[in-house]
Amino acid sequence: MLSSMKRSENKSHCPVNFALENFGDAWSLLIVRDIVFWGKRTYGEFLDSSEGIATNVLAARLAHLEQRGMLSKGPHPADKRKDIYSLTEKGLALIPILLEMSGWSAQYDKETTAPQQFVASVYADRAKMFKLVQDTIRNGGSLFGERPLVQH
Repeated sequence: MLSSMKRSENKSHCPVNFALENFGDAWSLLIVRDIVFWGKRTYGEFLDSSEGIATNVLAARLAHLEQRGMLSKGPHPADKRKDIYSLTEKGLALIPILLEMSGWSAQYDKETTAPQQFVASVYADRAKMFKLVQDTIRNGGSLFGERPLVQH
């Protein structure tokens, strides 16, 4: 009887566990970071990130984020051999978490690369900044890459 019961995708429905099971590993968050902060959209661009993700790990994380509804994949408009990855609305909802993590890191990492003016602007009006960043990403921009919201 137990073998016929459907197993939940999540180990528990504790909110922290749910978040970690959906996007909580470092590589998944770094992929989302690359989209939001640097405007990366293709497999090759993610592969070129300074953290050095392995190809099999990258493929698995992209598939996981897509399966969980945080990324969508579509054909590259200029090169049909490539796919473009974009954040869905569910993925865009991770932006406040990324910005809060950036602020926390800027406070405690003495060698942070986070622009202090940007961190200060996030803390000055969180809700306004969260919406501004989400709208920027939704419209194809990024924080620091091409079509940047923030000059650094």
